[in-house]
Amino acid sequence: MYNSKISGLGYYVPANVVTNDDLSKMMDTNDEWIQERTGIRERRHVVRGDGDTTATMGVKAAKVAIERAGIDKEDIDFIVFATLSPDYYFPGPGVMVQKELGIKTVGALDVRNQCSGFIYALSVADQFIKTGVYRNILVIGSELHSTGLDMTTRGRAVSVIFGDGAGAAVITREEDNTRGILSTHLHSEGEHAEELALTAPGMGGRWVKDILEDNDPDDVSYYPHMNGQFVFKNAVVRFSEVIMEGLKQNNLQPGDINMLIPHQANLRISQFVQQKFGLSDDQVFNNIQKYGNTTAASIPIALTEAWEEGKIKEGDIVVLAAFGSGFTWGSAVIRW
Repeated sequence: MYNSKISGLGYYVPANVVTNDDLSKMMDTNDEWIQERTGIRERRHVVRGDGDTTATMGVKAAKVAIERAGIDKEDIDFIVFATLSPDYYFPGPGVMVQKELGIKTVGALDVRNQCSGFIYALSVADQFIKTGVYRNILVIGSELHSTGLDMTTRGRAVSVIFGDGAGAAVITREEDNTRGILSTHLHSEGEHAEELALTAPGMGGRWVKDILEDNDPDDVSYYPHMNGQFVFKNAVVRFSEVIMEGLKQNNLQPGDINMLIPHQANLRISQFVQQKFGLSDDQVFNNIQKYGNTTAASIPIALTEAWEEGKIKEGDIVVLAAFGSGFTWGSAVIRW
């Protein structure tokens, strides 16, 4: 059986910076309130007319990752695209990436596991490579949140959190089985699915036509809903559990972690996990302060930035962990 390694990384975020002060002009909020609860200072939002979509942002990130992997786009055997905000209900963005990159007719798979999407996508790629099916798999996490948020006081609890962006990784066959992705761990708990969800259209047989006909300005069913405190309480538990699961499988201790890249959901969650495992600031990477929560894109963006800044070196133990809607959660343990 082969091993798989991350051979190339890339990310893309829109140029448009939206600060907390900018949001305070749209809704009843302020910089202090947002930073105290989330740690976020600013995020990126697409600008209409600039051409940024979930798929095109994924393409931009993918081009960087492919170049850094030192391969040609024709060497890509398979594409896995994680998102909760596809350009279309169907087809999925994976095939759009294949088209825009001009890649041969390889398979393209879409993963809809929200905040845990990149971990799930990485795990899928890892299994395909370990079993010898493919040699180079392009994995993308990309989100365009800003066009689907309630940017009023009514929706502030959710809308101040999310940003737009994309991250990508090329996963490549590695002959040395002591390096690369050592293990991945995936879980779900559908019992709490509606605590963090976008339920319409479709719930209760109500579809787009009905929403348009009702034209009800007070209908918020097509905006995301989040039971923030409940999600937070579950997140800190599941983060800890799935990180320990990965460490135990590989006979590692928390002190062996050189770099933890948590999903950038809330800086307070990351700080709680850091404290629980006794990790220093040098062992955890956070960038939610400037990008907000980019859901499936958050881990590949953060991983790329950490690598670019020289904070991940050859031989390091890197742990990725995420928790989100579904509920779903997962981790990956990597020897770089």
